[in-house]
Amino acid sequence: MVSLQSHSSIRITALDLRRSKTLCAVRCKDPSSNEEKGDEKKQRILIAGGGIGGLVLGLAAKNRGYGVKVFERDLSAVRGEGRHRGPIQLSSSALAVLQAIDENVAKQIVEAGCVTGDRINGLADGISGEWFTKFDLLTPALKRGLPITQTICRMELQNILVNSIGFDILTNNSKVVDFMQDSHKVIVILEDGRQYEGDILVGADGMWSEVRTKLFGQQEAKYSGYTCYSGITNFVPPYIDTVGYRVFIGFKQCFVASDVGNGKMQWYAFNNQPPMTTDPPGGMSLILCTTCKKQRLVELFGHWCGEVISLISKTREDMILRRDVYDRDMMDECWGIGRVTLLGDAAHPMQPNLGQGGCMAIEDCYQLIVEVDKAVKRGSDEIVTALRSYEKKRRFRVSTVHAASRMASKMLGSYQPYIQVGSVGVKRERGRQAFLTNV
Repeated sequence: MVSLQSHSSIRITALDLRRSKTLCAVRCKDPSSNEEKGDEKKQRILIAGGGIGGLVLGLAAKNRGYGVKVFERDLSAVRGEGRHRGPIQLSSSALAVLQAIDENVAKQIVEAGCVTGDRINGLADGISGEWFTKFDLLTPALKRGLPITQTICRMELQNILVNSIGFDILTNNSKVVDFMQDSHKVIVILEDGRQYEGDILVGADGMWSEVRTKLFGQQEAKYSGYTCYSGITNFVPPYIDTVGYRVFIGFKQCFVASDVGNGKMQWYAFNNQPPMTTDPPGGMSLILCTTCKKQRLVELFGHWCGEVISLISKTREDMILRRDVYDRDMMDECWGIGRVTLLGDAAHPMQPNLGQGGCMAIEDCYQLIVEVDKAVKRGSDEIVTALRSYEKKRRFRVSTVHAASRMASKMLGSYQPYIQVGSVGVKRERGRQAFLTNV
């Protein structure tokens, strides 16, 4: 959940936000009107996937008066699983994008979330709990006139977006399994055989994207080497007023804890192990067992500092989820073909250890809708060019964050809280400083 800053084609300032809001207000007065020159018909945007990226893009398209349909395979899974998958960190840039897309929705998100950027955030030693380094998330946001970094429960964020889009746009039980396109249109085919025609198809259907597979063929995902346990608990720790989130580091282990407001803490714990690992002989698979995840966590982190142990002990067994962590290599050239493109995890799935996956998806939405707006002004025959422009402008920033997330994962494997001298473990402060140098 480290806040990263790098050069990007998205440069948002307070002035930019005012301009974006003004433009949106004008365009939303009469969504059915074709006010832009060259806009011979209302562009139809089809979106595969109702996760965060798909919902934000759907909201942006709706507010700009485009025809839009969002197809989600299982809305209950989107909402239900969200509470287990850890908090969503919304960086200043992601929040600014949400404000530019829909000021009212952004306000709801801020009210439902929890500001963490005005407190202490950073890296700490898992065993002792001592701080390694602290991040200043407040000063950069204030200097640029941007919102302050916050966290929000994934389920809360998705509920707000779903309610804002409405079920006339969001279609449940609708999995996109195929598509056809020509120079004038694209047709999506759902699992039940229904077909919908549009001008653009955006695959926002996650890491295991059907749209990506149809575009580029089956590609193997890469196992990160880590399994992640995540949970949420009704617990208010004594340090809640001073600490926003903390990343506890250990040897091939990591534990992230964050305040998400409303008296709740969310956490996720990473452990280096082979995928689909089972319990010792005679046990049951950790995936199938309904009572052993908490016990396993105690075995893995029971010798860590009190803050970590307290969060695990305060979390109910049924509120803990386990999943193996995968990502994919970045695509070097493009994320789409013709009138089809990808965003978010469908285009660039990354490991969650920096908390940037959701933010990157939200930024994708902004850049994509901006490029579509430009194409509409020039004429509908510019749509394909607009999609390739979106991909090109996002590639550098996303690839930088993607590489950083992999680097953070690799660094866990090199961290040593002590060195061995004979059979005795000797604490070594210089080792701690060496780790900080690598960070």
